[in-house]
Amino acid sequence: MTKAAVLILGLLISVSAVAEISVIDFQGRTVTLKQPAQRIIALAPHIVENVFSAGAGHKLIGVVSYSNYPAAARDLPEVGSFKSWSLETIVALDPDLILMWKSGNGLNTLVSLTGLGLPVFVSEPRKLEDIPYVIRAIGKLAATEPQSEKEALRLELGFAQLRAKYAHHQPLGVLYQVWNDPLQTLNGDHMVSAVIELCGGRNAFADAISLAPKISIESVLFRDPQVIVASGMSAARPEWLDDWHAYPSLQAVQNNALIFVNPDHMQRATARLLLGAQDLCQQMALLRR
Repeated sequence: MTKAAVLILGLLISVSAVAEISVIDFQGRTVTLKQPAQRIIALAPHIVENVFSAGAGHKLIGVVSYSNYPAAARDLPEVGSFKSWSLETIVALDPDLILMWKSGNGLNTLVSLTGLGLPVFVSEPRKLEDIPYVIRAIGKLAATEPQSEKEALRLELGFAQLRAKYAHHQPLGVLYQVWNDPLQTLNGDHMVSAVIELCGGRNAFADAISLAPKISIESVLFRDPQVIVASGMSAARPEWLDDWHAYPSLQAVQNNALIFVNPDHMQRATARLLLGAQDLCQQMALLRR
């Protein structure tokens, strides 16, 4: 081989190495693509939403059921649900990147997919700063960084502004009620707890062992939250929130502090969490007057 050929080969190898894209996922794994992803499958509704926020929605070829936001996501092919997806369908779609949800899909999913040689990014956002991180990572993998960086910065600024305005207040004890029957809340490891703190609150069940524990009426009476925030299943205020009026000794009832926030704006780890945070902060600020 001539010196010129060696030089050209070296340059080609160098260019190839530079072209590779690498990010760190939430398992601490380095995910590397030889070129930007063009065919993406997302195995959770909130991940689908984050792909659109990163400017890569046009590269989605497969989603799971209940991927309903933005509207364009509803027309995409489904590979199953986040709990039960079809490996055969995924393989047939020939993706060059799969985005999965650790706690929702389970790590067995990672084993199954990587065993077939499919590139997989594991997502498990738990902190407010994790959402901009995910959006940036998707943008890098899909080569849509101008859009993903713009969105990530918008979120970081929005959360910082809320923190500066509300977080210094004397904390109000807050019960975040996911559902009424069974009575269920979220512990301090859930991102909702971080939003409560951002708004100058304190999660009354932050010390619960499980992420989404079922609790008793007696435990709520004992902890006596000053605010009860309900989510429910839709954008409408759940009627069962008013069931708390049966317990007039609760500070939240005495304070008329039974409030509602759209669950899609609070319980999905997406850019819309900023909307939920703004709503909750404003409602809690009114209670302080």
